[in-house]
Amino acid sequence: MTQTRDGAVRPRQGAAAGVPVDEPAQPDRIRRPSDAIRFAASVVGLAVVMLLVSIAQQTTHGLQTDIAEGTAHAPRLLLTLATLVSSFGVLAVPVAFAVERLFHKDGTRVAIALLAAVIAFGITVGLDDLVVRAAPGGVLDSLIWGGTETAPVHTDIAPVIAFVSAVGMAGRARWQAATWAMIGLAALTGLTASYASVAALAATYALGRAIGHGTLYAVGTPNPRPAGRTVVASLERLGLRPKRGARLDEPADGAEEPRRYGVVLARDPAGEHGGGLGGGLGGRVPLGRGVHGDWDLEVRVLDRDQQTAGLLYRIWRMLRLRGATTGRTLRSLRRSLELESLMAYAVDAAGARTPRLAGTCEVGTEAALLAYEHVPGRRLGDVPDEEITDELLTDVWRQFRSLQAGRLAHRRLQEEAVLVGEDGLAYITDLRSGETAAGDLALRLDLAQLLTTLALRTDPERAVRTAAAVLGEEALGSAVPLLQRVALSRATRTALRHDRELLTRIREQIVRLKPETEAPPARLERFRPRTIFSIVALSVAAYIVIPQVASLDLGHLASTASWHWVAAALGGAALTYVAAAMMLAGFVPERLPMGRTVLVQLAASFVKLVAPAAVGGVAVNTRYLQRSGVRPALAVASVGASQLVGLVTHILLLVLFGFLTGSTAKATQDLAPSRTIVIAVLVLGLLAGLAMTVPRVRRVVTTRLRSMFSGVVPRLVDVLQSPRKLATGMGGTLLLTLAFSLCLDASVRAFGGSLPWTTVVLVFLTANAVGSAAPTPGGLGAVEGALTLALTISGLSAETATSAVLLYRLLTLWLPVLPGWGAFAYLQRKEAL
Repeated sequence: MTQTRDGAVRPRQGAAAGVPVDEPAQPDRIRRPSDAIRFAASVVGLAVVMLLVSIAQQTTHGLQTDIAEGTAHAPRLLLTLATLVSSFGVLAVPVAFAVERLFHKDGTRVAIALLAAVIAFGITVGLDDLVVRAAPGGVLDSLIWGGTETAPVHTDIAPVIAFVSAVGMAGRARWQAATWAMIGLAALTGLTASYASVAALAATYALGRAIGHGTLYAVGTPNPRPAGRTVVASLERLGLRPKRGARLDEPADGAEEPRRYGVVLARDPAGEHGGGLGGGLGGRVPLGRGVHGDWDLEVRVLDRDQQTAGLLYRIWRMLRLRGATTGRTLRSLRRSLELESLMAYAVDAAGARTPRLAGTCEVGTEAALLAYEHVPGRRLGDVPDEEITDELLTDVWRQFRSLQAGRLAHRRLQEEAVLVGEDGLAYITDLRSGETAAGDLALRLDLAQLLTTLALRTDPERAVRTAAAVLGEEALGSAVPLLQRVALSRATRTALRHDRELLTRIREQIVRLKPETEAPPARLERFRPRTIFSIVALSVAAYIVIPQVASLDLGHLASTASWHWVAAALGGAALTYVAAAMMLAGFVPERLPMGRTVLVQLAASFVKLVAPAAVGGVAVNTRYLQRSGVRPALAVASVGASQLVGLVTHILLLVLFGFLTGSTAKATQDLAPSRTIVIAVLVLGLLAGLAMTVPRVRRVVTTRLRSMFSGVVPRLVDVLQSPRKLATGMGGTLLLTLAFSLCLDASVRAFGGSLPWTTVVLVFLTANAVGSAAPTPGGLGAVEGALTLALTISGLSAETATSAVLLYRLLTLWLPVLPGWGAFAYLQRKEAL
């Protein structure tokens, strides 16, 4: 066995070079995920440089001045020598490396790198000579780089950076050092000659890297993965004598799964396997009769480019979930090899049944292999339903119990990780994501994952019953808070789309065995995806609201406002909390203290700043009812009933006042029902109807509505039996609209404006609907924009409308925050929330 200078393993003549390996032809070029990730990172880096320089022009100018003054004191001879060396070397070194690669028959990669260099040269020339000349003093020249004497990008070194990025110098330290030394000298000479600024050089580096990796990903890199014959030949380094081999899995470009090969070993005349690991396998390897033939070994190949497959998804999981629930996001090839090897030995030592690891070794510089004893059998997903007996499930749980006893977390207990041998026994495989000395949370996550996997394969009752017989009811109870979609693997979450109630059914089965195990879901997420959306929406809202506030003279507004109308608006805002308390109390058959219920609504105004408007109040009211002795299901139903009645009332009032406004006020005819509004409503209804014909959309809507309003109808029937409760609830619903409308009308009159009452109510109802649909806390941004637009359309001046909206939102959103926080803390201290 010999190894070439580029790290490729080549078998010795007369050794395994003639071993036949049956595998599909590999592509000459592949698109590696790592190239796409590096391209995206370079583009982001370029955008960051542009942003930083555009908002910190004085800093970049000062930095450029300091460099110019510093280099002015350097010896002129030294600077001249550096200029000469860099001018020659920045091209000579990459050319020399390209020639060296051509001698090693790596011309394809050199050609791709030259293409990247040509693209980079064309772009940089276009930026320097065309864009800047066409727009002197424009964005690229003055906003980004801040001067007409420097070029936006360094034309001399951008193509070289693109070439180096595309040609690949990994593992060749001397060439890398020489190349980047020349690039650094060229950058230094550009700074001293004021040809390029620091910002321009940073942009040049990011642009060159982006073009190099982007070209490499678009065209495809020469396939660095070792062929099956090279993999099998590498087994001789372990003292084994391979006889033949075959690929066991279907090739998939960019897949995260390792390649697998089946290998038959040669035997000596005594019938034993020859050599290796202290007598090799010592004749202990059984000949397995698998689907692909009789194999002695199953070889798993870890490719270097495979380490980055799915990286973006793993980074997203790492950021979204708490650290204890995720493994390492990115591992080196050596690290992956070591961790899987350690896990294989640890699982075997813990007494769990798993294929024995016969040995590991590297295959050149781009791959490594792990050779396992072959166990003939089928993956759990391939076993027919009638063959999945309770005895088999019990055996799976016994192997899992051994893992738990050894503090070993598997992290991928899916159907592919359980092998059912021809002897009918279960084996744990696919140990690449495992963790030794695992914490309690990781072990409980494994339990939740395996429960879900077996429930998907059979049913929740069998999965829980067989688990309880092996692990005990107490252990199963620890998995209840972790039976969440977010805690499961991606493949399992995909499978759960076809059975959305499966996790609930698993919980119910466990609770039946041990009722006291019922517990709320554990907090596994740092944030939810909608949090990102809320942040973006808040940024947009700030972009809309801040210019409005900045354009106003607040001192002038305060001096011109009619304070008696401001006091009236404040009274209307205060009345809303009484109305909300009546609305909630009216739909709860149980008696609620009115004073405390009003405090709860005040506390909800504080929660609105950290949750969307339609979510925060519901959560606070539900929690309050539970603390008041109402059972959880009935508490949710009561809040759902009040929300449902409020929604229906809101829609009816919106339609009613829309027609009243259109028929009584000429100034607000734009808000009245018109042909355009009718057409828009019909189009929206048609689109909604078409969307409901899609099964997935229909399931999502049905599930959401069921979860929101399950039990609402029986709760409404209870309320209807009490006329007093019904009057309180409906009166609170109507009073809430009246109080908000009073506050808005008084805010308009405080700045000298006046609108018909019907118009004010219609404007409030419209803006409130928009705010409830917006995902931002308190409808921030959406409510302000809708109110300002509606009031302006209704006939108010832009200044009056903006002033009125700011006062209205100050009284209904911002002013209650401090007393709301105090009410929230008080109610928590009294254990009412």
